[in-house]
Amino acid sequence: MLTDMAISGRASLKNIAELGVEFGLLPEEMTLVGNTKAKVDLCVQRRLAGQSKGKLIIVTAVTPTPYGEGKTVTSIGLTQSLKAIGKRACACIRQPSMGPVFGVKGGAAGGGYAQVVPMQELNLHLTGDIHAVGSTHNLGAAAIAARLFHESRLGKTEFEAQSGLTFLDIDPSEIRWHRVVDHNDRCLRQIQVGLGENNGPEYASRFDISAASELMAILALSQNLADMRARIGRLVLALNRQGEVISADDLGVAGAMAAIMADAIKPTLMQTLNGAPCLIHAGPFANIAHGNSSIIADDIALKLADFVVTEGGFGSDMGFEKFCNIKVRQSGLVPSAAVLVTTLKALKANSSVESEMDINAPDQIRLEAGFANLNWHINNVARYGIPVVVAINRFATDTDAELQWLTEAVSRTQAFGCELSDAFAKGEAGAIALAQTVVQAAETESQFKPLYSEQVSLEAKLSTLAEVGYGALGVSLSNEAKQQLQQLNALGYGHLPVCIAKTPLSISHDPTLKGVPKGFIVPIRALSLNAGAGFITALVGNVMTMPGLGITPGYLKIDIDEDGEIIGLG
Repeated sequence: MLTDMAISGRASLKNIAELGVEFGLLPEEMTLVGNTKAKVDLCVQRRLAGQSKGKLIIVTAVTPTPYGEGKTVTSIGLTQSLKAIGKRACACIRQPSMGPVFGVKGGAAGGGYAQVVPMQELNLHLTGDIHAVGSTHNLGAAAIAARLFHESRLGKTEFEAQSGLTFLDIDPSEIRWHRVVDHNDRCLRQIQVGLGENNGPEYASRFDISAASELMAILALSQNLADMRARIGRLVLALNRQGEVISADDLGVAGAMAAIMADAIKPTLMQTLNGAPCLIHAGPFANIAHGNSSIIADDIALKLADFVVTEGGFGSDMGFEKFCNIKVRQSGLVPSAAVLVTTLKALKANSSVESEMDINAPDQIRLEAGFANLNWHINNVARYGIPVVVAINRFATDTDAELQWLTEAVSRTQAFGCELSDAFAKGEAGAIALAQTVVQAAETESQFKPLYSEQVSLEAKLSTLAEVGYGALGVSLSNEAKQQLQQLNALGYGHLPVCIAKTPLSISHDPTLKGVPKGFIVPIRALSLNAGAGFITALVGNVMTMPGLGITPGYLKIDIDEDGEIIGLG
């Protein structure tokens, strides 16, 4: 079989302007970026206001493994197959960060014959939205550092006399807004800034990866341009020496930050291999952020398509949970059905059974033991009142006997249905049965309900997520987290939902606990406020907001040929 790059390179693509018009966009609602990409202007939201919406399908997965479950392959394959059976379908996915592209995970365009194309354009830069997020974020960091410098240099009376601005009295130990870059770079996790003469005051800082920026979450959760501007204004950049919030509006930098983001708020239109539209917008990670593409893209797509396929990052305890408890809570766009992706290899790897056998070899013992993980995720999705269809992403090494056993085992669960997906190898033809079953599931009445009420306390939200969301015995808060909890309640943010940042490699906080862990307590290390995005982040265990590169990172395989074509991207 050809490589992903080769398949993408040989694809016969529609002109993106023609595809946009077929999708239902007007020519003046698109800004073309070559022949393969187009920015979609938000004026389309005004034109389509009040129009009925299609059905939203959320794709999630079992606990991820190093072998890859193929969630994006399934999302794109399902979209292609929905188009093939005569449905107006659109995919809405996140923009890939270059951190994973050059690190371990690789690209995020799908794969095989279930891809968004051209895949190299999607995976590298796209239309520059992540760079805009980074520049905007770092402007905020530069602005707070500059204000601290001048206030410290001049003092209150002289500063106000020279500048005409209000003295903010920034507390250097309470600067909350640091810096970001779109690469994995562990040496930037802890830094000291303001070093040297006339550069201070000194204070401890750090870099996060751009996908972890609150601005990325704002991009994904904003309803429109005015909402994004208001959210940027609410960003908490620091506290003053009296413990009061200093926002981006207080600093006077919110308008300039919004100006940099003015183009990034427009989704990018691309296409799948069979010419189905795909809107790419925003890229928050699901382990350290809320892990879903934008509300704006969903809203536009739902008014132009019968079915919109989106996905939450990692397993159902991660992106799907945050989709339900954060994104749906803010958007009001309730899913009609969910697709839960699994593989034979994933279940064997999640079995907790030690074995020296090749993961591709038949192994009924590990398969049956690992089924508990799939069943947990089925029950987890069903907990939210959403009909769930299990998609078994088929690999060439899978045996018919094991696939049949798994299909029959799923039939005895709460799942609405179960279908094999061969979209990677067969494209639109490989997921026809899956598409038909998803349509049937979406026609049933969804009884969606979030996991907790906004009215309950932050403590109760944390406990509910741990005990009900993960099956833990409870939570334990560090002394730092206890102080932060008290401060958040005092500042009036106790009503916000919670985004737990934890490992994706286990339902628990511990990546070594496979299958369905029991008897554990979730350790909350720290709490951070995202006032603009509208949620509280709880950092669990040793999760990092800046990844590091491994010993053999993905960039080792990437190059350009003599014609300037990118090679080695996967």
